Amino acid sequence: MPPYRPSSDWQFDVPTSGSKQLPPAARSFESLAHQGYGFEAAIADLIDNSIDAGAQDVVVSFLRDTGERGGRDRLVGLLVIDNGHGMDEAGLDTAMTVGGREGYSDGALGHFGAGLKAASLSHADSLTVVSRTKRSPSAGRRWLTARAQADFTCDIIDSAYCQDLVDRYDGIIGWHGTIVRWDQVRTFETITDGQTDRYLNDAIERLETHLGLYLHRFLARDGFHVDIVVEDVHTREELDHRGVEPIDPFGYRVPGRPGYPNTYVAPVEGVGDVALTAHIWPPKSPLVAYRGIGPLAERQGFYLYRNDRLVQAGGWNDTRSPEGHLALARIAVDLPREPNDVFALTVKKDGVQVTPAFARGLEKAASPSTGHTFADYVSEAEAAYREAAKRRTEIKRTAVIPPGKGVDPKLKRTLRDELPQLEGEEPITFTWARLEVPDGVDPADLLFTIDHKEHRVVLNKDYRQAFNGTRRGGSNDAPVLKSLLYLMLNEIFQKERVWANQTDRIALWNSVLITAVRAELDRTEG
Repeated sequence: MPPYRPSSDWQFDVPTSGSKQLPPAARSFESLAHQGYGFEAAIADLIDNSIDAGAQDVVVSFLRDTGERGGRDRLVGLLVIDNGHGMDEAGLDTAMTVGGREGYSDGALGHFGAGLKAASLSHADSLTVVSRTKRSPSAGRRWLTARAQADFTCDIIDSAYCQDLVDRYDGIIGWHGTIVRWDQVRTFETITDGQTDRYLNDAIERLETHLGLYLHRFLARDGFHVDIVVEDVHTREELDHRGVEPIDPFGYRVPGRPGYPNTYVAPVEGVGDVALTAHIWPPKSPLVAYRGIGPLAERQGFYLYRNDRLVQAGGWNDTRSPEGHLALARIAVDLPREPNDVFALTVKKDGVQVTPAFARGLEKAASPSTGHTFADYVSEAEAAYREAAKRRTEIKRTAVIPPGKGVDPKLKRTLRDELPQLEGEEPITFTWARLEVPDGVDPADLLFTIDHKEHRVVLNKDYRQAFNGTRRGGSNDAPVLKSLLYLMLNEIFQKERVWANQTDRIALWNSVLITAVRAELDRTEG
């Protein structure tokens, strides 16, 4: 390039006089840790990596020190464990490098090469990754934010510890897999004494909902599972265990308008034809997939998927404003796999930015078979809402205290679909134990007792076999018994105290149920 000569004409190419390398300052790690990742979105980003690694089982484990060995009850860390193909030493170095990434396949969920680090360090001051493959031994790396901000130093984990950690979870990992470990989790360190249970209930509920929604297409497949557990860090006992169920944002039973869902094709300049699968939800639906995934005003509009992973759950992307009359309108869009300048995924994979070309395509979108336009669809969705608003024959069910630990996730989901939940109430939990009863009362004559203050139903462990047979009982076992007791006892837990007539009712239920249990045991033994 010839030397630059001043000129009054506009310089279309900026002239240069050389180049030099400017490596990132160590403080760039601080900006990485302040990306604004929500807790649920951060965990989802880690599970994206597990899916890309071909994992069939993923476990999110909250590590809890119950304080029984001294100290206070607290959460000490979090793990995400998978049985994907794992990483060797070189793969770990790439994964832990800021901006480092292997070449992603067309169907991969990873995109920018920053998710593992940004998601983790947004919540924890220590990120450890331990992994093994079929052909390489267990290895690990660790970032400490304090050291990373100083000089980008990444620790190499002792190989013996790596193998010990993998062995601890050999029921999941087997011959290959990865463990992501968070220590010094900032939110955990703010939990006050006596509030660990409340925090876990709220955090796990939000995480279940987020993962169930954003990964619903994967969770609906055979052979892929995500579980959330609370693990006693000393005894390894599972204090809680919940399987994440898919929450399909289009999972209604009957559409809110005949003829739907309907597919429209939008000609988008720079991309080509984009298919829009438009749905109209049935009005006043109680389902979690409609009401339980956030404010309705935010959940209308476009549901954008990238490689089957939901990356935007609602919103109109500046093509129109949200309004109450469009609460039933939801449109599924699978983003093009090919790189383009119209749809841009955010780093946190929690939204998509679009150019005006998409809005222009919507104006021309129509059904190939009928000629019905996308604008017609919007009008029909609005009409379905208005017509329903005129009808006042809606049966309202009494709100209940939500179900908590000890209830099977599928049962819990159905209960939430069918019954409105009381906000701010401690959930009703179930546990098996030896019953504590007053003098003169034989525990063998009781199937359950209640702890009214703690919203807990205590089941007589001597009768657990009657509900599990030869199967090993888990924390969410005996779903039929627990669902019946949940429905029977909910009203009692809502009262400030247990009155005499309610005490008599509990005694009646115990008498009938214990007779039924004994009859069942007699039939089994006979």
